[in-house]
Amino acid sequence: MSRRRVIDWLLEDTQPAMRYLTLTNLLDRNANDPEVVEARKRLAKRGWAADILRNRLPGGWWVSDESLYRPKYIVTNWMLLVLADLGLTRKEPRIKRATELWIRRFAKPDGGFGTDQAEKSHLCVTGNTARALVQFGYADHPKVRRAFDWLVREQKEDGGWHCFGGKSGVLDSWEGLSAFAVYPRQKWTRAMKRSVDKGAEFYLKRNLHRQGARYGPWFRFHYPVHYYYDLLVGLDMLTTLGYSGDARLNRALSLLKEKRRADGRWNLDAVHPDLEGSYAGWYKDRPPTPLSFERVGQPSKMITYRALLVLKRAGV
Repeated sequence: MSRRRVIDWLLEDTQPAMRYLTLTNLLDRNANDPEVVEARKRLAKRGWAADILRNRLPGGWWVSDESLYRPKYIVTNWMLLVLADLGLTRKEPRIKRATELWIRRFAKPDGGFGTDQAEKSHLCVTGNTARALVQFGYADHPKVRRAFDWLVREQKEDGGWHCFGGKSGVLDSWEGLSAFAVYPRQKWTRAMKRSVDKGAEFYLKRNLHRQGARYGPWFRFHYPVHYYYDLLVGLDMLTTLGYSGDARLNRALSLLKEKRRADGRWNLDAVHPDLEGSYAGWYKDRPPTPLSFERVGQPSKMITYRALLVLKRAGV
């Protein structure tokens, strides 16, 4: 396919969310463009977002209100993370009711977010929840603002974060930096700006992948990503934050281009949990239900869209 044909594929009516994201982010159409308006109207009526919303229960949750986090990956937390990625906002009444329940259940006294059974905030949960809530339109909510201050406080000295309390940052605790990637720049405090600079340097210094032995899942592309890391996650985050010109991204960008199919699209490589080595047995006792919208090993609209967006930002 030519690039034009790939774009046409992303613009197909079957997935209004991909059409909307492509029009606005790849083709730079403004919010008042008639095609953008029409695609936005259809977000909740057809395709992946509509399928998710159709399964929402009258109380505002998915599956059960006993927990919004478990069982993974079929209850409220995971559904909302995807809906945020697909362009839905709180203007949709079903989103508004679900997100306000999410905030009430996940906000913690220490300032961040954690699962509904937890007493304290958790880095992965705080980063994911804050990012999605900003995308939904809650950037000015007091508990969302507090969560960004919490992320600054929880950053490690080396610039990274750690979801399980380690003394040093790790690449796969990416959620905090990803939240800043969508948080409007005019809302950043000086402390937040320093935090983002340190966080970006943490990833750039490691070329997005150099941490211990080579870990295979980081080199495979996934969606949904949940709380897992891969190189497309890192590239999306760093290029959104404005570091697309840094030469330390070149190895990851080369991999991205190498993985492009001959027809100009990218495959969905795997579905989470995609684990190797000592991590492979993590979910032996309580395996999660995999969540996927596309077929592994086949061209993926979400992966292709994200890959083209990264290359656009990088100017390559």
